[in-house]
Amino acid sequence: MRISMAWTGAGRLRRGTAAGQVRRGTAAGQSRRGTAAGQSRRGTAAGQVRRAAAAGALVVALSGVAACTGTAPGGPAAAGSAPASTDAPSTTTGAPSAPTGAASTPTGGPPAAPAQVPDVLRFTGTTLGGAAFDAARLAGKPVVLWFWAPWCATCASQAWTVAEIEPRYRDTVPIVGVAGLGERKAMKEFVTEFDLGATTQIEDTKGVLWKRFKVTEQSIFVIIDRNGAVVHHGFLDGEALTAKVAALAGA
Repeated sequence: MRISMAWTGAGRLRRGTAAGQVRRGTAAGQSRRGTAAGQSRRGTAAGQVRRAAAAGALVVALSGVAACTGTAPGGPAAAGSAPASTDAPSTTTGAPSAPTGAASTPTGGPPAAPAQVPDVLRFTGTTLGGAAFDAARLAGKPVVLWFWAPWCATCASQAWTVAEIEPRYRDTVPIVGVAGLGERKAMKEFVTEFDLGATTQIEDTKGVLWKRFKVTEQSIFVIIDRNGAVVHHGFLDGEALTAKVAALAGA
């Protein structure tokens, strides 16, 4: 009887041990399944985050490509033209207006009034080359009139200076020769000898201009300022002539 009870207690002990093992196994399985499920959920969330990041990077890349190509919606922009405006489309059907803030183009004003011709420059003549000359076109500039004769040694010494400086100041202080007291042939030979062909030379064989400017000897320089006032009447050597012309050009 004691033996039977012993065996019975041992069986119960074994069954309890087995049941505990089963329960522990069940709990362990549940624990593993829970762990696996958590890992699965975390993996799923991580995958979603990675997919969202990849999609965002793709959008940024596409935006950068569109910005680099300079292509506006609706078609490619014209080469060299400004980017299309993002404002609402204009309904104006005429010519496009100037951009906001752009400087307006001058429409022009009345033309500058011609310079008043002073009385001292109201004369005409004929050059040694046969062209008509009108002193009125020199109004508004300083002018040097050089009265010379073809046989004059002093005039010959001054001719080199005139030939040298006249091209330099032609547009600012014109130098005009007035040849007199000689024959036309001799005057032209004088011009050729001293390389004065590019300088305007008026033929005054009758002395009309010499009398007008009260020139009674040669060589004489008459200098007229830009206002029409005579500021010099008399002899000048090469150095003094150069200095006066340079001063007038800088005035």
